[in-house]
Amino acid sequence: MTGPASLLLVEDSETQALELRLLLESHGFSVERCATAEAALDHLNTRLPDLVVADHHLPGMNGDEFARQLRLSLRTRALPLLMLTGARDGERQGLESGADAYVAKSADRDILILRIRALLRERQGGGSEAPGASGFRRGRVLVVDGSATYRTFLAGLLTHEGHLVSVADTGAAALAALDADGAAFDCVTIDLLGTAYDGLALCRAVDARRAADIAAREAGAPTFHVVGISGSTPAKDFLVAAFAAGADDVVSKVDGDVLVMRVRSLVRRKLLEEDNRRIAGEFGARERALERARAEAEAAEARAALAGALERANSDLATANRKLTDAQAKLVQAAKMASLGELVAGIAHEINNPLAFILAHQGTVERLLGEVVATPDTADAPRLLKKCGDRVSAMRMGLTRIQDLVLNLRKFSRLDEGERTLVNVPDAIDTVLALIQHKLGDRIAVVRELSGRPEIHCTPALLNQVVMNILGNAADAMPEAGTITILTASTESLDEIRISDTGPGIPESLREKIFEPFFTTKPVGAGTGLGLAIAYSVVQAHSGSLTVEAAPGGGACFVIGIPRQTR
Repeated sequence: MTGPASLLLVEDSETQALELRLLLESHGFSVERCATAEAALDHLNTRLPDLVVADHHLPGMNGDEFARQLRLSLRTRALPLLMLTGARDGERQGLESGADAYVAKSADRDILILRIRALLRERQGGGSEAPGASGFRRGRVLVVDGSATYRTFLAGLLTHEGHLVSVADTGAAALAALDADGAAFDCVTIDLLGTAYDGLALCRAVDARRAADIAAREAGAPTFHVVGISGSTPAKDFLVAAFAAGADDVVSKVDGDVLVMRVRSLVRRKLLEEDNRRIAGEFGARERALERARAEAEAAEARAALAGALERANSDLATANRKLTDAQAKLVQAAKMASLGELVAGIAHEINNPLAFILAHQGTVERLLGEVVATPDTADAPRLLKKCGDRVSAMRMGLTRIQDLVLNLRKFSRLDEGERTLVNVPDAIDTVLALIQHKLGDRIAVVRELSGRPEIHCTPALLNQVVMNILGNAADAMPEAGTITILTASTESLDEIRISDTGPGIPESLREKIFEPFFTTKPVGAGTGLGLAIAYSVVQAHSGSLTVEAAPGGGACFVIGIPRQTR
């Protein structure tokens, strides 16, 4: 069998059902349970197990009637049924009603497992029957026993049951009979304790002949059952050895009626299986075609339903992704606007200082020129003109400062450009430093060690947005004073920018979180928590890495690694 054998357990007692289920599942069986025979019949209408284990005493329909119902239906007539009962005459009742085997509830649990495996082995080894064969025949039994008295006695009992009986007094004679006409036998009984031969060895040899029949079953050779006959009360070890040797059942010599009933049940199920195969051969093709058509229709419906569900799921995912992308774009834009607002405020301050003294000097120059025009011949005219020249030079310096700020701002405005190009690293870093100079002031010193490649192939946002966010955070982390060190280095495959500070650093427990959106260590209202998240996404777009580690001075060191890009 492929996969675990499936068993249907029919037991009304919750306690015993749980005990049996755990036992059977521990031995590798797949178990389903019904509490009543009526529920079991409903279950069998939907799917068939490999074997049924039923209690004899059930509420409503008892085990006898349940067995008869199984044998009346073509669908279940050959289904193996193992009956459990504690009644004294339970075996006789169970076997006469149609059960295939009987185990007392008080029996060793290993015996129960052996019985189940034997019944499953019989079911697996069922042969085939050609369509149109005779619908009725007598069972054929081979009796192997070294005692002429018991051999004659047993043969008489089985003949009285209506079977065709052959006998053998030695192992060689038994094997010869099987080799000559083994396909004709339905059951072989072997005296396992006979002195004329080794019973267990003969049982193994007979089982080997049966295995050969199973291999030839496509040629129409049905298999047979093997019943071992032992003493009055066989020991557990002997039963295990007998079942291992290939016996399908082990019966005591003491009760001939029970032996006859066991053989009758095995032969009956063999004949039922043959009848089922004959009917299946005559009508199975049409039924299989109908089942196949039904299965294909159900599969088509399932595929159509699945395709519809998949299309709806894809549509929902696309809608959710679009909303998420829009929300993310809005959040990023909000963060950029907040950063731009802070940047503009700083630049306004930087422009306001030179603009203030330009306006002051402009008033002074106008006043002095007015005096020169009013009294051109006075001795103070040269001095006043020289003073005007000095003020104009100072004004030019202020205007140059304003021009540089505007130029740097124009360079920085390229941060949203998506196309990759050659970007000058030192110039880009100087531009960012100039724009955040209002944050650095005189309290923070900046050390540059730009030994890497002067130009890298990337988008301007990599050096503008990312470097500015990291430098801005470094400046915020040092409210009093400190030093920021910017290092660049290059290898054959990687360009690296390291930005470190002498601030308090980032605890190791937070280093995995600082790149998450909305995570910030700043006070409420002082930061959006999106700066490093945006920087991380920009670096990821370059297939690079952005990590943080402890700086040599105790602060934080952000490492930007960008793989060499092919143009």
